[in-house]
Amino acid sequence: MKRADIIEAATAPQPWDILVIGGGASGLGTAVEAATRGYRVLLLESHDYAKGTSSRSTKLVHGGVRYLAQGNISLVREALHERGLLKRNAPHLVRDQGFLIAAYKWWSAPFYGIGLKMYDLLAGKLNLQASRYIGKAQALTNIPTLKKAGLGGGILYFDGQFDDSRLAITLLRTLEDHGGVAVNHAPVTGLLMDGGKVVGATWRDHETGQTHEARARVVVNATGVFVDDLRRMEDPKVKPMLSPSQGVHVVVDRRFLPGESALMIPRTDDGRVLFAVPWHDHVVIGTTDTPVPDVAWEPRALPEEVDFILKTAAQYLSPAPTRADVRSVYAGLRPLVKAAEGTDTKALSRDHVIRISAGGMLTLTGGKWTTYRRMGADAVTRAAELAGLPRRMSLTEGLKLHGATAEALDEPWKVYGTDAERIQAMPGASVLLHPELPYSEAEVRWAVQQEQARTVEDVLARRTRALLLNAQASAEAAPRVAALIAEELGQDEAWQAAQVKAYQALAAGYRLPGGVLPADSEGRKELETLPA
Repeated sequence: MKRADIIEAATAPQPWDILVIGGGASGLGTAVEAATRGYRVLLLESHDYAKGTSSRSTKLVHGGVRYLAQGNISLVREALHERGLLKRNAPHLVRDQGFLIAAYKWWSAPFYGIGLKMYDLLAGKLNLQASRYIGKAQALTNIPTLKKAGLGGGILYFDGQFDDSRLAITLLRTLEDHGGVAVNHAPVTGLLMDGGKVVGATWRDHETGQTHEARARVVVNATGVFVDDLRRMEDPKVKPMLSPSQGVHVVVDRRFLPGESALMIPRTDDGRVLFAVPWHDHVVIGTTDTPVPDVAWEPRALPEEVDFILKTAAQYLSPAPTRADVRSVYAGLRPLVKAAEGTDTKALSRDHVIRISAGGMLTLTGGKWTTYRRMGADAVTRAAELAGLPRRMSLTEGLKLHGATAEALDEPWKVYGTDAERIQAMPGASVLLHPELPYSEAEVRWAVQQEQARTVEDVLARRTRALLLNAQASAEAAPRVAALIAEELGQDEAWQAAQVKAYQALAAGYRLPGGVLPADSEGRKELETLPA
């Protein structure tokens, strides 16, 4: 659908049943839930879908092993149930991934083995595969780069692995399939009030500068780490809900984890869990937990966070990645709900929370990608009650998401599911954007034509994952991507130049200063410094 048509639909005079503000996991989940129940729903996203935290996860669909250790059985059970549903409803985006807990101490295997058997039991009939003990030889087959000295085998268990921003775009397409309307690059500028009640919002089309009104029977604040900003539009003196925490990941080449399994380190020096996970023929390693006083759209990794990740990985892997091997580094902010003063953020639960303001605005926050569907279902049920909407059952437990297919497709096509064949038939399907990236020119055109991509960043950061896989290569691909988008949207050379400049400045923040990247298996090359 063309943007002009989307704007026309979004500005129709009839009030909406539900207005959702925020296009991340919770907002998209809520909007899909509302649309599939037959409610008229509009979603407004200030930047782009999954621009914030929802594109910066560890790429896991999981119950949360650390929550099991904390004794939060109900959260683990719910998340494991949702993990199973998501694999069933989006098999093109979610796959089974084995995780190895390497045993270097005599007690490690029995200790973690017992806990993971409970993990299996809590998953019930939706369990992926049973956890099991494996010996040293099998452990080294699964992860050949594990340090051999002192290794006594390990526990192999299974969780889900996925692509977060591609799930967001899949939910966008699913929403549109069911009659919902969503607009990106449409920041909310204020709330509409009537007799003390929140009855809608004003929003601006970023591309034209025009301001519009959206009236609704109920407004849902699903803006992630920014929920307090929207709450202050209603009440400037409202107390903040969140204690945001920063999680950092580094991305390195697959050669550092060449086997079938991911590595799970159950207890780091600061008491967290650390993962090294195969992802799009690279490896994502993380994460950290650093309380932050303020939220930002582009949080930046602290040097000590990167050093911590690499130091911890080096305790288990040989060879281990160094700063010179980091292809990309990214940071995301967790919307953790405030707890008692003095509580460590790593001890806070990822349970979602719903709060209703004095003016009737529903705020949904907390949670994680794995439980996005349940979050949306709870929010819509409560929103419908608030607005006096007809009561309707949730259908999303069995809802196949857009493109769902069990067909085994190769990279990078599998994330598109049943749409892959259409993209492969487009011009440029065999022309790579960059020799070190798997993405083609056809995917850029598809992103603009079918997935509401409007900028170079939209394409390279979230429709494809080029920014996270290789920040330098993505910056080098930016001029060609800008030209392709300009051709689709009718933009001029000045627009292209501005887009390239903005994107290359963004990509510079995903690189480590002075780093080097492997040119190939035989040698290395220095990175050129991009403008800051």
